[in-house]
Amino acid sequence: MMEIPQRDGDGYLVDRDAWTPEIGRAMAEVDGVALDEAQWSHILKARDFYEESGVVPSIRKFAKYIDEDQKALFKMWMTGPMKPITKYGGLPKPTGCV
Repeated sequence: MMEIPQRDGDGYLVDRDAWTPEIGRAMAEVDGVALDEAQWSHILKARDFYEESGVVPSIRKFAKYIDEDQKALFKMWMTGPMKPITKYGGLPKPTGCV
């Protein structure tokens, strides 16, 4: 099992620079979350958005950014999608969804 860098109480990486795709997948595995390819692509696209804009997108902005229906995202993630997307993507916690 891969060693996962230190995480905060919500499971986010304390040092975001420590993120790698392998660490993101290992974090999900430890949390009992099986990521499929579509979910993984959301994680990578959220990282792109963050790199372009310097902010974590709201679910509304993100759905528009990836041209996906917001309801479909909620259904796919079974939860507020931005939390797992940002957590396993090594991004900051989204504001507005806790």
